[in-house]
Amino acid sequence: MFGLSELALILVVAVAVLGARKLPGLVRSAGKATRIFKSEARALREQDAPDAPASGSDRVIPGTVVGRDGTPRP
Repeated sequence: MFGLSELALILVVAVAVLGARKLPGLVRSAGKATRIFKSEARALREQDAPDAPASGSDRVIPGTVVGRDGTPRP
């Protein structure tokens, strides 16, 4: 990837071009975008997992089905 000197040069150019006042907002936006990307990637991995249900309706919940009158249905 990049070495320390390359990253320092990029930072100096970014400060010169964008100005010191806009740089914190830019870094904050990049951090939010990274968090969103990571959470979406995690959700896709969980969705593609073979043991995970595809949706909430695919789960089997053990129990007894009861009619409106309170009697168990077959």
